[in-house]
This record gives sequence, structure tokens and C-alpha cells, in this order.
Amino acid sequence: MASQEAAPEAARTAESARAAVSVWTRSLEAILDNPALFMAGILLAMWAILSRLSPFFFTLDNLFEITIQAAVIALIAVGQTFVILSGGIDLSVGAVLAATTVVASLAMDAGHGLAPGLVAGLLCGALFGAANGIAVGKLGIPPFIATLGMMGIARGFALIVTGGIPVFNLAPGFEVLGQGRVWDILPVPTLTTLALYALGYLILTRTRLGRYTYSIGSSLQATVFSGVNVPRYLILIYTVSGFTTAIAGLTEASRIGSGQPAGGSGYELDSIAAVVIGGTSLFGGEGNLFASLVGALIIATLRNGLNVLGVYAFWQQVAIGAILIAAVYLDRWRRRRRGE
Repeated sequence: MASQEAAPEAARTAESARAAVSVWTRSLEAILDNPALFMAGILLAMWAILSRLSPFFFTLDNLFEITIQAAVIALIAVGQTFVILSGGIDLSVGAVLAATTVVASLAMDAGHGLAPGLVAGLLCGALFGAANGIAVGKLGIPPFIATLGMMGIARGFALIVTGGIPVFNLAPGFEVLGQGRVWDILPVPTLTTLALYALGYLILTRTRLGRYTYSIGSSLQATVFSGVNVPRYLILIYTVSGFTTAIAGLTEASRIGSGQPAGGSGYELDSIAAVVIGGTSLFGGEGNLFASLVGALIIATLRNGLNVLGVYAFWQQVAIGAILIAAVYLDRWRRRRRGE
């Protein structure tokens, strides 16, 4: 009699176990299929591990320092996300950042004041971005070649107009953009980054530019056949990249107190890494803007954590490169899972 009563109970227990396993499996699949969620989990795991390895890591001051360190790359990554979502790439952002900083700095050095200097820098970045868009959208030059050429043009421009000499005479108040704190707590670069990501999110999700950015990256031919003026939107997409790079350049110039014609070196790779690590597909048409912010924070966390642990600086590049390769492999693995 007891064995007969135990049999249904055992069956119910087994069924509950199978249901629990099924829930965990579905949850794991949902996380793996959502790059933003997956990389956010990686970021939290990194924070947990580094806080155990060093008592100095998980402090409010250090966490704010991570957001400040991430700000410039994160700001560039906003525009880079638009470009990569459209199926392109922008290799000129580091050089455009340098050109932006020297144009703004020269305007302020000439006595034109803070506001004209900021406007000059923003216009400089937007114009370089628009030139990239014209080369890609109107002239049909592959994004890799067009932006690689613009990298040389922008870097040469920055060096020519300054003679290769940094510009230090900046307008009073400019330092607030890169060094200021609201209520002596919240860093201005962090708030600028959050505001730009919120604006970028609204553009990507609520405007035609956002919809067509995804559409162009998903299927260029289908977008053309649907009657969309693709060259026009490509110009807008690359202009966005130049504009957000200009904001990043002004933030960096404010933080270091000078316009550097040799600045921004390697930022194109860091911004691409942030976007790809965040889960945006290099094939275009798939990605999430806030995931790019997570990617930038992962890079900054890695560098900050290795510094806190006293790891040799050059190993940071090795670690970032390894994470980038792993992120691209994960993207390809997810696509194979879905049969794409």
C-alpha cells in the first residue's frame, strides 16, 4: 500500500524537477539570445570578482571613476552603433575627435569665447561625419575605405592647423564639461553620457532615421526597393557618428585642459570593441544602443580593475582583444543557433 502511494508522489517530484529544469533552460536561452542582458551579467560578474580581489575596487569613488573613464569611448560608441547597425563601420572617429578638439580649442584661443568654441567643435565633427556619409551613400565607396581615408584627412587637418602643437588657452568654464560634478557628487561626463544615450535611444526607436538604420543594415536591397532614400539616410547616420564623436572630443579636451592634434589614437578600435562587445552585430541590422554602453563600461572596468590590481598596462590591450574576439564568436554562435 505504501509503495502504491509513493509512486504518484515520485512521479510528481520527477515532473516538478523536469519543469524546473525546463524553466532554467528557457531562462538561459533567453539570456543568451539577449546580448545586452548577457553582457550586463558579465559586467556585474566582473565587478563582483574585482571587489573580492581588491578592497579598493568597489567603492563609490572608484565606480564613478570607471564611468568617467568610460565616458569618451561610450560617447563615440553612440554614433558608432548607428553606423554598425546600418552595416557600416567608422574608422575615422579617433582622428575626427582630434580635429574637433583643436578646432574648438583654436576658436577659444582666438578669443571667441566658450559658446562659439563649442559650436565650432560640434560643427567640425558633424561635417567630417557628413563627408563620410557622402562618400559611402552618394559615391558608393565601401565604409571601410571611405572612413579609413577620412582618418588620414582628419588627422592631417588637425596637425596642419596646429603645427602639431597642442592648444592650451581654453575659455573659462570649459573645464566643467570634463571635470565638473553636480552637487559635488555626480560627474558631468557621466551625466552627459547618460543624456546622449537616452536621446540616441529615442532616435533609434521613435524616428524614421532609427527604423531605416536597422532596415539598411538588415537588407539594403529591400530598403532601396521600398522607396527609401538610402543615400540621404546614410549621410544622416554618419553625421550622427561625427556629432557624437565631437561631443566626446570636447569632453576629453575639457578633462585634460587642451586640444591635442595627436589625440584619439586607437579610439576607433575601442569604440568598435564597445559596440561589438555589447552585442551589436557586425553584419548590421541587430543590436541595442544601451548594450554599447555596457560594452564601454566593460572595457573601462577591465582597465580600471587591472590598474587597481597592479597588472602590467600592456596586458589590458591583450584582455580587450580577447574579449572582442569572444564577443564576435558569441554573435556568430547565436546566429547559427537561430539558423541564420
